[in-house]
Amino acid sequence: RVPGKLGGVWLFKGTRVPIKTLFDYLENNYSLDEFLECFPSVTGGMAGRVLELSQSELLRPLTLGESHFTVTP
Repeated sequence: RVPGKLGGVWLFKGTRVPIKTLFDYLENNYSLDEFLECFPSVTGGMAGRVLELSQSELLRPLTLGESHFTVTP
């Protein structure tokens, strides 16, 4: 058992809301405020931190030996 995971899915800390749900909402053109209204156990700070970490990871330079990934529409 891994704290912060349920069935192998990462959750927002102290909630049963999968982090993937945030990205699903944003991908489907919902605003962050709409997501937060639907999931009041997730704070704006929690969601913002997930987005910041995702951004920093995606914009991080690759190191020697790492493979790249391709983004497709």
